[in-house]
Amino acid sequence: MSVTDTTQTCPECAGSLRVDGTETVCRECGLVVEEDRLDRGPEWRNFDDEEDRRRTGAPLSRSRHDRGLSTEIGHSTRLSGRKRRRLSRMRRQHDRAKVSSTAERNQIYGFTEIRRVTSALSLPTDIRDQACVLFETAQNQDLLPGRSLEGFAAAAVYAVCRTNGLSRTTEEITGTAKATHDEFQAAYDAMNRNLGLQTGPIDPAEYLPRFATELDLGPDVEAAARRRLEATNQADIGGRNPSGVAAAALYTVTSVEKDGPTQAEAAKLADVTPVTLRSAAQVFSD
Repeated sequence: MSVTDTTQTCPECAGSLRVDGTETVCRECGLVVEEDRLDRGPEWRNFDDEEDRRRTGAPLSRSRHDRGLSTEIGHSTRLSGRKRRRLSRMRRQHDRAKVSSTAERNQIYGFTEIRRVTSALSLPTDIRDQACVLFETAQNQDLLPGRSLEGFAAAAVYAVCRTNGLSRTTEEITGTAKATHDEFQAAYDAMNRNLGLQTGPIDPAEYLPRFATELDLGPDVEAAARRRLEATNQADIGGRNPSGVAAAALYTVTSVEKDGPTQAEAAKLADVTPVTLRSAAQVFSD
């Protein structure tokens, strides 16, 4: 018998049954007919007249300096002007009290910049959270003094992308971030030197799916470019810009087609010059 089935009768007195929490009880004699260890009722308590189906708060997030557990003073349009101004002052004082130190303020600013960069680049949330953890680790190791917070935020995003095998060039990161290329490079060198980032060399094949999509090329072209990369001696492409090598592989596959990308289009996508693209393309044509 199901615990939610109230159409059955009591086996002792044939009375009607009711479900009370985890127990099915007879209304007449009080016999506990069945007990369910799971309470299938709501876990919230609501004392308002209107129905409120909100169950819990937001999940914990590593992209927030307080993991998303801070209290916020909300807004309301049903208050009078005097009460609204009072709440505004309370909200301002509350926001000031949430930041207890300069280090915490720097962390809030860095996390905000990381969230903005990852959102602009359409990166997944796990990349965002890992970048925030890396930024916090760099801060705990005292790497931030004398360097740019924006640079460390951008460098954290780039480093996490590399360790997770996501193809993002430095030009893409610095083009979205507020940091300059020098600030980004100084922060990345500091983290790579002091934290021992497990980055390693970038495989040009990581750029092929995204570049093929951006250039409106089919999967057959991507597969042909991948075969050329695999057949090429790694010593010939070592030291070259990996994004330029990937763009050159796609260009050489489609160079005989009339509707293929031009050198300028492929070079612009890879953030290299046409001269760099032609130099890399010669490796595949030899």
